[in-house]
Amino acid sequence: MAVVVAIDAGTTGVRSIAFSETGKPVGSSYREFPQYFPQPGWVEHDAGEIWDAVVATLSELVANIDQPIAAIGITDQRETVVVWDKSTGEPLHRAIVWQDRRTAERCSELVDAGHLDLVRNTTGLVLDPYFSGSKLEWLIRNGHITVDANTAFGTVDSWLVWKLTGGTTHITDTTNASRTLLYDIGAMQWSSEMLEMFAIPEAIMPEVLPSSGRFGTTAMNLPVPGGIPISGIAGDQQAALFGQACFTPGDAKNTYGTGSFILMNVGNDKPDPVEGLLTTVGWTLADGTTTYAMEGAVFVTGAAIQWLRDGLGIIEQAAEIGPLAGSVDSSDDVFFVPALTGLGSPWWDANARGTIVGLTRGTTRAHIARATVESMALQSRDVIDAMATAGGVNVESLRVDGGASIMELLLQIQSDQIGVPVHRSAIAETTALGSAYLAGIAEGVWSGTEEVSAAWQSDLSVEPAQDRTAADALHARWLQAVEHSRGWAG
Repeated sequence: MAVVVAIDAGTTGVRSIAFSETGKPVGSSYREFPQYFPQPGWVEHDAGEIWDAVVATLSELVANIDQPIAAIGITDQRETVVVWDKSTGEPLHRAIVWQDRRTAERCSELVDAGHLDLVRNTTGLVLDPYFSGSKLEWLIRNGHITVDANTAFGTVDSWLVWKLTGGTTHITDTTNASRTLLYDIGAMQWSSEMLEMFAIPEAIMPEVLPSSGRFGTTAMNLPVPGGIPISGIAGDQQAALFGQACFTPGDAKNTYGTGSFILMNVGNDKPDPVEGLLTTVGWTLADGTTTYAMEGAVFVTGAAIQWLRDGLGIIEQAAEIGPLAGSVDSSDDVFFVPALTGLGSPWWDANARGTIVGLTRGTTRAHIARATVESMALQSRDVIDAMATAGGVNVESLRVDGGASIMELLLQIQSDQIGVPVHRSAIAETTALGSAYLAGIAEGVWSGTEEVSAAWQSDLSVEPAQDRTAADALHARWLQAVEHSRGWAG
């Protein structure tokens, strides 16, 4: 039996996973890579180190599986900007990560100049440093890269396909393209107006292809054999939506990763812009059929746990957060708004900053841990409430995944806050699984979305408390805390 290999190039590390024809993981390898913070609010990666992590994980994975590889799927951290020289294959600058806020002032200038409506109607996004366009403009404007015939831009998926194909293929898929601020999600092509706004030449942009279909084949002298088709690509959150089998309009998922990203399937017609939320391409199949999604992006959830560990030393390992938070019955009116890189949906406040309120002499590290876990659920409720208000569609249940979904406390708080059941996927790595499914469908390993849907399973379902009084009171108090964090850096 053949396997499909997924390369999940996330924000803090790379995981390569082999999935069997039943959709079950049969092998996995993971490597972290360094994070660089050259100035406050700036976040960078070395694209060469990301590639090194891919090579290392593929090498280890292939050494431990004996099945042939039918296809490769790629999922990535989306908006992160990579620019390289096609002639040398070397990056021209460190990758600017989606979390980076250096272009906040520039985005505010464009809003003040009246460009927001055009941006929202064309791209489905908002003018925020989160997205790729202003980051790429910054590199060009400040002379960090020189644009010529050999210059190539891409998100991390483009960089990895370039390397995997031996420097022969410069592409991306529709989901990643839709996160750049440079793509017209209605016309499904690079937008000349957006490229002109950011003074970016179209010649450096990758070709955009469907998320499921043949992108290229692996070169020789790689950890995997040459000639393996690379046939599925999707940004991490869209890949998770696909891996969670959210194929019906109204189906929704939440991934608790570095940030949390709530996506809802809204069907095959591009919806009108929604205040506080994003419209994005969910995926495009090989026949050209595109599914759209409404998205709420919460910038910091799992990253807040890392900050408690690395910045404050409150915990030594991330796994301690759940038991520590569960050791107290409440946060004792302590609230942590983890706006460490601004606030995303539904606030979109680049000048918000992290805030802890309600501290007393009786506050312990357990209360701060509990407030951190609660913040993950409360931020997600803000997004889901906004989706229901804007779209008129109530989420009937929520499918969840990501590292923090292992915490039953978090899932119970989440269910109580949104008032619907929460179902955790039996396969935790749904982001990787989604890209594997996209690749495997293209190569005939799976017949289509019906087979994927039939294979989906939950390993935990949580029901909400019947009385919403306590949940609503907690949320109301949370909103007060959010107001304290907003506009702090403005």
